[in-house]
Amino acid sequence: MHTPHGEVMTPAFMPVGTRAMLNYLTPHDLQQTGSELILGGNTYHMLCSPGMETIEKVGGMHPFMGWHQAMLTDSGGFQVLSLSKKGTVCIVDEDGAHFKHPITSKIIHLNSKTSILAQKIIGADIIMAFDQCTPELGGREAAVAALERTHRWLTLSKIEHEKNPYSVYGSRQALFGIIQGGSFRDLRELSTEFILKQDLDGIGIGGEVIGFDMAKTCEIIDWIRPMLPSNKIRYTMGVGLNPQDLIHVVAKGIDIFDCVAPTRNARHGTLYDGEFVVEHGWLTFKNEETNGRILIKKSQYATDDNPIMAHCDCYTCKHFSRAYLHYLFKEGLIAYFHLSSIHNIHVMQQTCLRMRELILES
Repeated sequence: MHTPHGEVMTPAFMPVGTRAMLNYLTPHDLQQTGSELILGGNTYHMLCSPGMETIEKVGGMHPFMGWHQAMLTDSGGFQVLSLSKKGTVCIVDEDGAHFKHPITSKIIHLNSKTSILAQKIIGADIIMAFDQCTPELGGREAAVAALERTHRWLTLSKIEHEKNPYSVYGSRQALFGIIQGGSFRDLRELSTEFILKQDLDGIGIGGEVIGFDMAKTCEIIDWIRPMLPSNKIRYTMGVGLNPQDLIHVVAKGIDIFDCVAPTRNARHGTLYDGEFVVEHGWLTFKNEETNGRILIKKSQYATDDNPIMAHCDCYTCKHFSRAYLHYLFKEGLIAYFHLSSIHNIHVMQQTCLRMRELILES
């Protein structure tokens, strides 16, 4: 992908900086892991704090975060799902979502127009059409309702974007639509057909099930893959709990993905540990002894002087042992969160690098 903030080689994993920062990682750390594209500054959270006025005054999310490479931002659609579950915190109607500010209790209106305008101030290279993330527990009725709103809101998002397809700082922004439809094949195919008719820059595949249930995620991709054009970026939203998850979706033609899990796993003591193995021309990440991860809090690591993962060349593995990480975790020291997050993001980026090498060789 060519963006105003640099080229991105795909497949690419996007570390997630929902609140304009990646927990315990600096932009330099991200560059050292091989990250070229991040999800930076969720629209809902940026509206709440620091607010669009502040972001615009400092020149957008790139200089605000100190990240000068490619960036995608979220429309706020996922918060429509997560916060609407909390009753009065978020009310959804046909126009959009009405949020209560978590501190001031001021009502924030987020809809097709306000989401796009906010994303133009955020200044991301890739922006998302406002959508309603499909809940899995609502059955077909909820899936149909979310799909219909998502399609209507996409049409309005596109109209707003095409008034001026640039950020307020003059950079061209790519607009992606989002395929919804839950776990229903006919709805997924219907949504794919609608999204493709809009002739957008890229295609997101969304919904609560994507990334959460990998077997269903792969099945949904299989349903719609024959319909997807080869010249559009394909984005599975929320995929990346484990390195193997990336390998599964790339095998099915996906280009980019994001997930908070690598850094969240790290903070809670789960560190990736496996070996990259090529089988039948494709990649596998595995370690039968540890199931692809270790729990650093376990006492067996207290005197283990090995790196987290054999043959890993991340900063953490080159300089520190499992025993040291075990000690830091047990003591709750901030150095643990920094070093563990470096490792997990590095492994995700190494997974993408290995896949790119295999693709280029084929």
